[in-house]
Amino acid sequence: MGKKIILLADDDSDDTEMFCEALADIDENIICHCAENGDKALKLLHNEDKIPGVVFLDLNMPILNGWECLKQLKSDERYKEIPVIMISTSSHKNDMDTAANLGAVCYFVKPNNFNDLKQVLRFITSNLENGLKEALPNFEKNRYLHVFSF
Repeated sequence: MGKKIILLADDDSDDTEMFCEALADIDENIICHCAENGDKALKLLHNEDKIPGVVFLDLNMPILNGWECLKQLKSDERYKEIPVIMISTSSHKNDMDTAANLGAVCYFVKPNNFNDLKQVLRFITSNLENGLKEALPNFEKNRYLHVFSF
């Protein structure tokens, strides 16, 4: 089985550490590239040979926030098909609506519980090769992951 590549852009080092630790617990074949803002995430993408299976973007980051990074990803032919999941501590409906309108596949409210994080990440990573966008509507209703219909 090949390596699964994920890109995470989040300026909160504690959240990033927990995210990466959860991924390592789930599957040792996952490589998670991390960036502390949208600008660095785009630079990482430009410098990588292999396109990630999914991009997680935090909404509120310095330099280039998640919204602006999402807009750039979706307007770039090379990256517009990558599933993007917006992440935030906020569960405001208007943020979820904005994420859907800008082309994200879902909105992930950061859980404080490590096992809840692992549950959601396990589902996402197990469906990277089989079409994440198609699998997401089948995810059991969850207070953390809000899936958009297309």
